[in-house]
Amino acid sequence: MSALTDGQRFVGIDLFAGAGGMSLGAQQAGVEILAAVESCPHAAKTYSYNFPSAQVICGDIREVRELPQKPKGAVGILFGGPPCQGFSTSNQRTRTAQNPKNWLFGEFIRLAKEWEPDILIIENVRGILETAGGVFHQSIIEAVGKLGFEVQSHLLNAAEFGVPQRRSRVFIVGTRTTRPPRITPHLGLCPTVWDAIHDLPQLENGANVDELPYGCAPKSTYALKMRSGLATVTDNLITKNNETVIQRFACVPEGGNWEDIPGDLMNTYSDVHKCHTGIYRRLRLDSPSVVIGNYRKNMLIHPVAHRGLSVREAARLQSVPDQFRFFGSIGFRQQQVGNMVPPLLARAVAESVLMANDVHE
Repeated sequence: MSALTDGQRFVGIDLFAGAGGMSLGAQQAGVEILAAVESCPHAAKTYSYNFPSAQVICGDIREVRELPQKPKGAVGILFGGPPCQGFSTSNQRTRTAQNPKNWLFGEFIRLAKEWEPDILIIENVRGILETAGGVFHQSIIEAVGKLGFEVQSHLLNAAEFGVPQRRSRVFIVGTRTTRPPRITPHLGLCPTVWDAIHDLPQLENGANVDELPYGCAPKSTYALKMRSGLATVTDNLITKNNETVIQRFACVPEGGNWEDIPGDLMNTYSDVHKCHTGIYRRLRLDSPSVVIGNYRKNMLIHPVAHRGLSVREAARLQSVPDQFRFFGSIGFRQQQVGNMVPPLLARAVAESVLMANDVHE
């Protein structure tokens, strides 16, 4: 296969697409998104709205037998993140080789054989490096190598690429050239939680009005970039917590967690000492966020207000621009945001891979 050159058309297909975090980053890097495969109908609806020109295949990837053909002369990029529940460091019970979700990366490899991309990018959680002694990580590298790719694995922290969140992800990159991509962190300070959310509407526990005017003018470069000139913002939805949970929130200072809550308020837990350190974590205004993930289940607390995060606040912390809209119930929207690859991180990876293949030179 010939080397990539300037002036070529770059097209991509997103597998295990979710709401489209990797697609958005790739699109920002100059990749035309042809199609996506996603099993959740709510995430697929979100994807279809935000990528109207892409074909969305909503269904079990194991039943997908054909992907849209690459346009003649285009460079094809196949990317995506197989489900990571079995690899998560917070999910010790299923971090084994017997968890069937851990083997879905085989479907990625199957479709790669059929579509024959020029570039391949697989994203997953940091836990893939440790699960079952690293067997999954090594298996993916070997499988990609057998397809004729030069393979690299990168452990990247989103906070080093302009995302106001400390979130580590593994990217396995396969290219047809021998020139490896250099994925270089951005220089300068990472945006803080304040930079990310200060201009959003001021909300109360259980807020359920989807679209609202902004709370104030943007006072950070990051917020200005996320707004893109909009006058109103959507997804201002917050889980309605009961009074006991709100009382717990009030006990936690910035940067604190469940350990700051008096024992009599935690008496509904059979063994409070089994709580994860991320439970009831209040974000700090002056630093990047902790991992968003399943922020409703973890009871992440707004840095100032005694409430959880809104869908839009969580999206801002993921570097999702405000024109990007989510669909489904509040629970499905929260899940979509938490599962997304931060677009700014995905963009950095895509741009580095293209540059390594002489695309921008």
